[in-house]
Amino acid sequence: MATVDIRQVYKNFGSTKILHGVSVGIEDGQFVVLVGPSGCGKSTLLRMLAGLENISGGEIAIGGRVVNNVPPKDRDIAMVFQNYALYPHMTVFQNMAFSMKLAGAPKEVMEREVQKAAKILGLGDLLHRFPRQLSGGQRQRVAMGRAIVRNPQVFLFDEPLSNLDAKLRVQMRSEIKELHQRLKVTTVYVTHDQIEAMTMADLIVVMNHGRIEQAGAPLELYDRPANLFVAGFIGSPAMNMIEGRIEGGAFQGPGGVAWPLPAGAPTSGEVVYGIRPEHLRLDPNGLEGVVNVLEPTGSETQVVMHVGGAHLLGAFRERISTRHGEVLRVSPDPSLIHLFDKATGQRL
Repeated sequence: MATVDIRQVYKNFGSTKILHGVSVGIEDGQFVVLVGPSGCGKSTLLRMLAGLENISGGEIAIGGRVVNNVPPKDRDIAMVFQNYALYPHMTVFQNMAFSMKLAGAPKEVMEREVQKAAKILGLGDLLHRFPRQLSGGQRQRVAMGRAIVRNPQVFLFDEPLSNLDAKLRVQMRSEIKELHQRLKVTTVYVTHDQIEAMTMADLIVVMNHGRIEQAGAPLELYDRPANLFVAGFIGSPAMNMIEGRIEGGAFQGPGGVAWPLPAGAPTSGEVVYGIRPEHLRLDPNGLEGVVNVLEPTGSETQVVMHVGGAHLLGAFRERISTRHGEVLRVSPDPSLIHLFDKATGQRL
Protein backbone atom coordinates (compact mmCIF):
# COMPACT_ATOMS: atom_id res chain seq x y z
CA MET A 1 0.00 0.00 0.00
CA ALA A 2 1.11 3.58 -0.59
CA THR A 3 0.21 7.24 -0.65
CA VAL A 4 -0.34 8.93 -4.01
CA ASP A 5 0.55 12.60 -4.47
CA ILE A 6 -0.52 14.45 -7.61
CA ARG A 7 1.17 17.85 -7.58
CA GLN A 8 0.27 20.63 -10.01
CA VAL A 9 -0.11 18.23 -12.93
CA TYR A 10 -0.66 19.59 -16.43
CA LYS A 11 -1.49 17.74 -19.63
CA ASN A 12 -1.41 19.20 -23.13
CA PHE A 13 -2.13 17.53 -26.45
CA GLY A 14 -0.31 19.91 -28.75
CA SER A 15 -1.83 23.34 -28.17
CA THR A 16 -4.91 21.85 -26.49
CA LYS A 17 -4.74 22.03 -22.71
CA ILE A 18 -6.49 19.11 -20.97
CA LEU A 19 -5.43 19.40 -17.31
CA HIS A 20 -4.69 22.74 -15.65
CA GLY A 21 -2.52 22.22 -12.57
CA VAL A 22 -4.40 19.41 -10.81
CA SER A 23 -3.31 18.58 -7.24
CA VAL A 24 -4.67 15.70 -5.14
CA GLY A 25 -3.24 14.04 -2.02
CA ILE A 26 -4.37 10.42 -1.55
CA GLU A 27 -3.73 8.72 1.77
CA ASP A 28 -2.51 5.17 2.22
CA GLY A 29 -5.44 2.76 1.88
CA GLN A 30 -7.92 5.45 0.80
CA PHE A 31 -10.64 4.86 -1.83
CA VAL A 32 -10.70 7.97 -4.04
CA VAL A 33 -13.18 8.52 -6.86
CA LEU A 34 -12.52 10.95 -9.71
CA VAL A 35 -15.90 12.00 -11.04
CA GLY A 36 -17.12 14.45 -13.64
CA PRO A 37 -18.77 14.73 -17.05
CA SER A 38 -17.25 13.29 -20.20
CA GLY A 39 -14.19 15.24 -21.30
CA CYS A 40 -13.39 16.67 -17.87
CA GLY A 41 -9.93 14.98 -17.77
CA LYS A 42 -10.53 12.28 -15.16
CA SER A 43 -9.52 9.30 -17.35
CA THR A 44 -6.52 11.24 -18.67
CA LEU A 45 -5.37 11.84 -15.09
CA LEU A 46 -5.78 8.13 -14.29
CA ARG A 47 -3.78 7.14 -17.37
CA MET A 48 -1.02 9.53 -16.35
CA LEU A 49 -1.00 7.92 -12.91
CA ALA A 50 -0.68 4.53 -14.61
CA GLY A 51 2.11 5.75 -16.89
CA LEU A 52 0.06 5.33 -20.07
CA GLU A 53 0.17 9.09 -20.79
CA ASN A 54 3.14 11.43 -20.46
CA ILE A 55 2.96 14.35 -18.03
CA SER A 56 3.28 17.84 -19.51
CA GLY A 57 4.06 19.44 -16.15
CA GLY A 58 4.05 18.75 -12.42
CA GLU A 59 4.78 15.58 -10.46
CA ILE A 60 3.13 12.28 -9.58
CA ALA A 61 4.54 10.35 -6.63
CA ILE A 62 3.57 6.83 -5.49
CA GLY A 63 4.75 5.83 -2.05
CA GLY A 64 6.93 8.93 -1.91
CA ARG A 65 8.75 8.08 -5.18
CA VAL A 66 8.28 10.44 -8.13
CA VAL A 67 7.22 8.27 -11.08
CA ASN A 68 7.02 10.82 -13.92
CA ASN A 69 9.59 8.89 -15.97
CA VAL A 70 9.02 5.40 -14.53
CA PRO A 71 7.56 2.83 -16.99
CA PRO A 72 4.08 1.47 -16.14
CA LYS A 73 5.40 -2.01 -15.30
CA ASP A 74 7.72 -0.56 -12.65
CA ARG A 75 5.14 1.63 -10.87
CA ASP A 76 3.71 -1.23 -8.77
CA ILE A 77 0.15 -0.45 -9.81
CA ALA A 78 -2.63 -2.62 -11.26
CA MET A 79 -5.32 -1.27 -13.57
CA VAL A 80 -8.81 -2.57 -14.30
CA PHE A 81 -10.20 -1.29 -17.60
CA GLN A 82 -13.72 -0.58 -18.78
CA ASN A 83 -13.64 -3.32 -21.44
CA TYR A 84 -12.11 -6.08 -19.24
CA ALA A 85 -9.19 -6.64 -21.71
CA LEU A 86 -9.14 -10.43 -21.22
CA TYR A 87 -7.29 -12.77 -23.58
CA PRO A 88 -10.04 -14.78 -25.33
CA HIS A 89 -7.82 -17.84 -25.99
CA MET A 90 -6.80 -18.17 -22.33
CA THR A 91 -8.76 -19.70 -19.47
CA VAL A 92 -9.72 -17.67 -16.40
CA PHE A 93 -6.73 -19.16 -14.56
CA GLN A 94 -4.33 -18.29 -17.37
CA ASN A 95 -5.70 -14.74 -17.63
CA MET A 96 -5.29 -14.16 -13.91
CA ALA A 97 -1.81 -15.70 -13.80
CA PHE A 98 -0.48 -14.05 -16.97
CA SER A 99 1.35 -11.12 -15.34
CA MET A 100 2.96 -13.49 -12.82
CA LYS A 101 4.04 -15.80 -15.65
CA LEU A 102 5.68 -12.88 -17.46
CA ALA A 103 7.50 -12.01 -14.23
CA GLY A 104 8.84 -15.58 -14.03
CA ALA A 105 6.97 -16.57 -10.87
CA PRO A 106 7.21 -20.28 -9.90
CA LYS A 107 4.23 -22.43 -10.84
CA GLU A 108 3.31 -23.16 -7.22
CA VAL A 109 3.30 -19.41 -6.41
CA MET A 110 1.00 -18.69 -9.37
CA GLU A 111 -1.31 -21.50 -8.28
CA ARG A 112 -1.45 -20.22 -4.71
CA GLU A 113 -2.04 -16.55 -5.60
CA VAL A 114 -4.67 -17.26 -8.27
CA GLN A 115 -6.56 -19.63 -5.97
CA LYS A 116 -6.49 -17.03 -3.20
CA ALA A 117 -7.82 -14.29 -5.50
CA ALA A 118 -10.41 -16.65 -6.99
CA LYS A 119 -11.70 -17.46 -3.49
CA ILE A 120 -12.03 -13.75 -2.65
CA LEU A 121 -13.97 -13.08 -5.88
CA GLY A 122 -16.07 -16.27 -6.01
CA LEU A 123 -14.35 -17.55 -9.16
CA GLY A 124 -13.15 -20.90 -7.82
CA ASP A 125 -15.47 -22.96 -10.05
CA LEU A 126 -14.76 -20.89 -13.18
CA LEU A 127 -10.97 -21.11 -13.47
CA HIS A 128 -11.15 -23.63 -16.35
CA ARG A 129 -13.58 -21.55 -18.43
CA PHE A 130 -12.81 -19.12 -21.26
CA PRO A 131 -14.00 -15.47 -21.26
CA ARG A 132 -16.68 -16.19 -23.87
CA GLN A 133 -18.28 -18.61 -21.39
CA LEU A 134 -18.66 -15.95 -18.70
CA SER A 135 -21.23 -13.24 -17.96
CA GLY A 136 -20.27 -9.56 -17.92
CA GLY A 137 -20.03 -9.53 -14.14
CA GLN A 138 -17.85 -12.64 -14.10
CA ARG A 139 -15.50 -11.14 -16.71
CA GLN A 140 -15.15 -8.03 -14.59
CA ARG A 141 -14.29 -10.19 -11.58
CA VAL A 142 -11.59 -11.94 -13.64
CA ALA A 143 -10.13 -8.55 -14.58
CA MET A 144 -10.13 -7.61 -10.89
CA GLY A 145 -8.55 -10.96 -10.00
CA ARG A 146 -5.77 -10.36 -12.51
CA ALA A 147 -5.05 -7.09 -10.69
CA ILE A 148 -5.23 -8.65 -7.20
CA VAL A 149 -2.64 -11.38 -7.86
CA ARG A 150 -0.03 -8.70 -8.54
CA ASN A 151 -0.29 -7.43 -4.93
CA PRO A 152 0.12 -3.82 -6.12
CA GLN A 153 0.58 -0.69 -4.03
CA VAL A 154 -2.29 1.02 -5.89
CA PHE A 155 -5.41 -0.19 -7.72
CA LEU A 156 -6.66 1.91 -10.66
CA PHE A 157 -10.22 1.45 -11.99
CA ASP A 158 -11.27 3.15 -15.25
CA GLU A 159 -15.10 3.14 -15.39
CA PRO A 160 -15.21 -0.64 -14.78
CA LEU A 161 -19.00 -0.90 -14.45
CA SER A 162 -20.19 1.13 -17.43
CA ASN A 163 -20.64 -1.96 -19.65
CA LEU A 164 -22.87 -3.75 -17.12
CA ASP A 165 -26.65 -3.59 -16.77
CA ALA A 166 -28.20 -1.55 -13.94
CA LYS A 167 -28.79 -4.46 -11.51
CA LEU A 168 -25.30 -5.85 -12.00
CA ARG A 169 -23.73 -2.40 -11.53
CA VAL A 170 -25.32 -2.16 -8.07
CA GLN A 171 -24.02 -5.63 -7.17
CA MET A 172 -20.51 -5.03 -8.53
CA ARG A 173 -20.02 -1.67 -6.83
CA SER A 174 -20.82 -3.34 -3.50
CA GLU A 175 -18.33 -6.09 -4.31
CA ILE A 176 -15.60 -3.61 -5.24
CA LYS A 177 -16.16 -1.66 -2.01
CA GLU A 178 -16.11 -4.89 0.02
CA LEU A 179 -12.92 -5.95 -1.76
CA HIS A 180 -11.28 -2.65 -0.86
CA GLN A 181 -12.30 -2.98 2.78
CA ARG A 182 -10.76 -6.46 2.84
CA LEU A 183 -7.49 -5.70 1.01
CA LYS A 184 -7.10 -2.08 2.21
CA VAL A 185 -5.12 -1.15 -0.92
CA THR A 186 -5.00 2.49 -2.05
CA THR A 187 -7.58 2.77 -4.85
CA VAL A 188 -8.25 5.43 -7.49
CA TYR A 189 -11.54 4.93 -9.32
CA VAL A 190 -12.83 6.91 -12.31
CA THR A 191 -16.52 7.22 -13.14
CA HIS A 192 -19.03 9.69 -14.58
CA ASP A 193 -21.76 8.19 -12.35
CA GLN A 194 -22.17 10.28 -9.19
CA ILE A 195 -24.17 7.49 -7.50
CA GLU A 196 -21.11 5.24 -7.78
CA ALA A 197 -18.99 8.06 -6.38
CA MET A 198 -21.32 8.73 -3.44
CA THR A 199 -21.70 5.08 -2.43
CA MET A 200 -18.09 3.91 -2.84
CA ALA A 201 -15.69 6.75 -2.07
CA ASP A 202 -13.83 7.86 1.04
CA LEU A 203 -12.90 10.97 -0.94
CA ILE A 204 -14.63 12.35 -4.05
CA VAL A 205 -12.74 14.61 -6.46
CA VAL A 206 -15.17 16.48 -8.73
CA MET A 207 -13.55 17.55 -11.99
CA ASN A 208 -14.70 19.90 -14.73
CA HIS A 209 -12.80 21.15 -17.79
CA GLY A 210 -9.48 19.83 -16.48
CA ARG A 211 -9.77 21.44 -13.06
CA ILE A 212 -10.85 20.27 -9.62
CA GLU A 213 -14.09 21.95 -8.57
CA GLN A 214 -14.19 20.40 -5.08
CA ALA A 215 -12.71 17.46 -3.17
CA GLY A 216 -14.16 16.03 0.02
CA ALA A 217 -16.12 13.26 1.70
CA PRO A 218 -19.34 12.26 -0.13
CA LEU A 219 -21.75 13.81 2.38
CA GLU A 220 -19.61 16.94 2.63
CA LEU A 221 -20.09 17.52 -1.10
CA TYR A 222 -23.79 16.71 -0.84
CA ASP A 223 -24.43 18.97 2.18
CA ARG A 224 -22.09 21.86 1.31
CA PRO A 225 -21.33 22.01 -2.42
CA ALA A 226 -18.70 24.67 -3.12
CA ASN A 227 -20.32 26.00 -6.27
CA LEU A 228 -23.17 25.60 -8.74
CA PHE A 229 -21.37 22.92 -10.76
CA VAL A 230 -20.86 20.61 -7.78
CA ALA A 231 -24.37 21.33 -6.50
CA GLY A 232 -25.87 20.31 -9.83
CA PHE A 233 -23.61 17.30 -10.34
CA ILE A 234 -23.78 15.65 -6.91
CA GLY A 235 -27.19 14.34 -5.89
CA SER A 236 -29.86 12.39 -7.76
CA PRO A 237 -32.31 13.79 -8.73
CA ALA A 238 -30.33 16.98 -9.26
CA MET A 239 -30.76 20.08 -7.11
CA ASN A 240 -33.39 22.61 -8.15
CA MET A 241 -31.81 25.95 -9.11
CA ILE A 242 -33.86 29.15 -9.13
CA GLU A 243 -32.47 32.53 -10.19
CA GLY A 244 -33.64 35.70 -8.46
CA ARG A 245 -32.67 38.26 -5.85
CA ILE A 246 -32.82 38.73 -2.09
CA GLU A 247 -34.84 41.66 -0.85
CA GLY A 248 -37.31 42.32 1.94
CA GLY A 249 -36.06 39.41 4.02
CA ALA A 250 -36.94 36.79 1.39
CA PHE A 251 -35.73 35.38 -1.90
CA GLN A 252 -37.80 36.82 -4.72
CA GLY A 253 -38.09 34.17 -7.43
CA PRO A 254 -39.72 34.19 -10.86
CA GLY A 255 -43.36 35.18 -10.92
CA GLY A 256 -43.00 37.27 -7.77
CA VAL A 257 -42.97 34.23 -5.47
CA ALA A 258 -41.26 34.88 -2.11
CA TRP A 259 -39.17 31.93 -0.86
CA PRO A 260 -37.88 31.56 2.74
CA LEU A 261 -34.19 32.07 3.46
CA PRO A 262 -31.83 30.11 5.71
CA ALA A 263 -30.42 31.66 8.87
CA GLY A 264 -27.47 33.95 8.22
CA ALA A 265 -28.40 34.59 4.58
CA PRO A 266 -27.28 37.82 2.86
CA THR A 267 -29.74 40.71 3.04
CA SER A 268 -29.56 41.62 -0.65
CA GLY A 269 -28.08 40.63 -3.99
CA GLU A 270 -28.57 38.55 -7.12
CA VAL A 271 -28.37 34.85 -6.18
CA VAL A 272 -29.18 31.34 -7.29
CA TYR A 273 -31.45 29.59 -4.81
CA GLY A 274 -30.82 25.84 -4.51
CA ILE A 275 -33.10 23.24 -2.93
CA ARG A 276 -32.83 19.49 -3.40
CA PRO A 277 -36.02 17.68 -4.51
CA GLU A 278 -36.00 15.52 -1.37
CA HIS A 279 -35.83 18.63 0.83
CA LEU A 280 -39.23 19.90 -0.32
CA ARG A 281 -42.16 18.87 1.86
CA LEU A 282 -45.92 18.89 1.41
CA ASP A 283 -47.42 21.81 3.36
CA PRO A 284 -51.06 22.99 3.18
CA ASN A 285 -49.79 26.52 3.92
CA GLY A 286 -46.86 26.31 1.50
CA LEU A 287 -46.15 27.74 -1.93
CA GLU A 288 -48.54 26.93 -4.75
CA GLY A 289 -47.11 24.47 -7.27
CA VAL A 290 -48.94 23.58 -10.48
CA VAL A 291 -48.37 19.91 -11.28
CA ASN A 292 -46.93 19.10 -14.70
CA VAL A 293 -45.81 15.45 -14.43
CA LEU A 294 -46.25 12.81 -11.70
CA GLU A 295 -43.66 9.99 -11.57
CA PRO A 296 -44.27 7.30 -8.92
CA THR A 297 -41.12 5.17 -8.44
CA GLY A 298 -42.35 3.02 -5.56
CA SER A 299 -40.03 4.26 -2.84
CA GLU A 300 -41.00 7.87 -3.55
CA THR A 301 -43.13 10.01 -5.84
CA GLN A 302 -41.39 12.59 -8.02
CA VAL A 303 -43.46 15.56 -9.08
CA VAL A 304 -42.48 18.05 -11.78
CA MET A 305 -44.25 21.36 -11.09
CA HIS A 306 -44.16 25.10 -11.64
CA VAL A 307 -44.00 27.46 -8.68
CA GLY A 308 -44.54 30.93 -10.11
CA GLY A 309 -42.18 30.93 -13.10
CA ALA A 310 -39.79 28.39 -11.57
CA HIS A 311 -39.57 24.84 -12.89
CA LEU A 312 -39.23 22.51 -9.89
CA LEU A 313 -38.86 18.81 -9.10
CA GLY A 314 -40.03 17.45 -5.76
CA ALA A 315 -39.36 13.97 -4.37
CA PHE A 316 -41.84 12.90 -1.70
CA ARG A 317 -42.10 9.76 0.42
CA GLU A 318 -45.86 10.18 0.69
CA ARG A 319 -48.26 8.56 -1.76
CA ILE A 320 -49.60 11.41 -3.85
CA SER A 321 -52.73 11.33 -5.96
CA THR A 322 -52.84 14.33 -8.24
CA ARG A 323 -53.10 15.14 -11.93
CA HIS A 324 -51.63 17.48 -14.50
CA GLY A 325 -52.74 21.05 -13.84
CA GLU A 326 -53.76 20.50 -10.23
CA VAL A 327 -52.22 22.45 -7.35
CA LEU A 328 -49.79 20.96 -4.84
CA ARG A 329 -48.60 23.15 -1.97
CA VAL A 330 -44.96 22.69 -0.95
CA SER A 331 -42.37 24.29 1.34
CA PRO A 332 -38.58 24.01 1.35
CA ASP A 333 -36.80 23.14 4.61
CA PRO A 334 -35.07 26.49 5.44
CA SER A 335 -32.11 24.73 7.08
CA LEU A 336 -31.37 22.83 3.84
CA ILE A 337 -31.43 25.73 1.39
CA HIS A 338 -28.27 26.55 -0.61
CA LEU A 339 -27.44 30.04 -1.88
CA PHE A 340 -24.91 30.76 -4.64
CA ASP A 341 -23.60 34.01 -6.03
CA LYS A 342 -25.23 34.48 -9.43
CA ALA A 343 -22.14 36.09 -11.01
CA THR A 344 -19.43 33.69 -9.79
CA GLY A 345 -21.44 30.53 -9.02
CA GLN A 346 -19.67 30.22 -5.66
CA ARG A 347 -21.47 29.21 -2.48
CA LEU A 348 -22.52 32.10 -0.23
